[in-house]
Amino acid sequence: MKKKKLFYGWRIVGAGACLQIMQSAMLHQAFGAYVAVLTAERGWSKTALSGAAALQSAESALIGPILGWIIDRFGPQGMVRMGIFILGAGFMLLSQIESLVGFYGAFFVIAVGASMSGFFPLNVAVIQWFDKFRARALSGFSLGLSVGGILLPVVAYCIATFGWRPTAFGSGVIFIVIGYPLARVVRRRPEDHGLTVDGLIKVSAADSSDDEPAPRRDFSAREAIRTRAFWMVSLGHACAMMAVYVVSVHAITHMMDLGYTLAEASFAIMLMTVGQGAGVLIGGAIGDRFEKRYLAAFCNLMHAAGLLMLTYALNNAMIVGFALLHGVAWGLRGPLMQAIRADYFGRRAIGLILGLSSMVVVSGHIIGPMVAGVFADWTGNYRVGFTVVAVLVCLGSLFFVMAKSPHER
Repeated sequence: MKKKKLFYGWRIVGAGACLQIMQSAMLHQAFGAYVAVLTAERGWSKTALSGAAALQSAESALIGPILGWIIDRFGPQGMVRMGIFILGAGFMLLSQIESLVGFYGAFFVIAVGASMSGFFPLNVAVIQWFDKFRARALSGFSLGLSVGGILLPVVAYCIATFGWRPTAFGSGVIFIVIGYPLARVVRRRPEDHGLTVDGLIKVSAADSSDDEPAPRRDFSAREAIRTRAFWMVSLGHACAMMAVYVVSVHAITHMMDLGYTLAEASFAIMLMTVGQGAGVLIGGAIGDRFEKRYLAAFCNLMHAAGLLMLTYALNNAMIVGFALLHGVAWGLRGPLMQAIRADYFGRRAIGLILGLSSMVVVSGHIIGPMVAGVFADWTGNYRVGFTVVAVLVCLGSLFFVMAKSPHER
């Protein structure tokens, strides 16, 4: 008997997950460790260092529509490969900086590379290869984010043992040497390679059942932005990202202010990513079965509760509670954000639609860390800033609830 060949789309999911592991471990989760070390070594303010995260997010939003148009027209494969080289070069530049201006310059290069080879283009690649199993595939791909977070203590150990400069340079080398072969796995659409979405056998019109639902209409980008669903999902997503980026940028510094060491704070972030992995697995199991907007709304409430536990932590149990609540919410909600847009608007212009949506979502990337940083410099701690962000994250639940599908009459 001939063994059934693995659908190529799952290979893209695996390669994308590995690339996400690298970016999560050495960039997204590690950014907080770099902030803590540079604050202590250079005396740069939390607000100034938060600005680098804001710069990365702003750059991603500004070029998002352009990247989306390019992906829709030419596919993500070339962009991802080029982005890997730029990302690696950015980390090598980071290892050589001597000033805050240099820090910003290096992170601008890193941001460009991460945008071209990261979450956005890889999501579009996965969406193009899956429909029926879309939430499951996106959850599998997103598992890389949580696995990468588990490796954060390794990065923190390297920073503490060898210094942040050798760690940054080594990260750049790893991105290029390991990341490029993974990037070569990414391909455009199954139709371009004689395959079908989900790897399913084509059924002729004569053989199709009358009971099967009619195919959903694909929206153009112009049509999508005219729907309420586009804006409600984007605003809800933006509110959720306030919590995600506040934690990524400031959580380690806040825990160190509470008396924890860098290693202990990094362990809490690792625990958070374990929760994130659990959330991803839950999302893969239920994401295609339940109303995605309600799941996303519930996740925002979990984000807010976790952030408040971190803000007012009195003991280790509250730190653990934060890590698990925030992690599970992130893991469950993350893949749903792209799946719900693909469900609502189809595959035809999904790259440009995601790019346009990112221009709204980026407000959460910027507002969250900046609010927390400004209040921390003003009051001497993160309590007021974190509390304000938690309230805004709760508001995002209402946006998700109102995000009804444009296909509903």
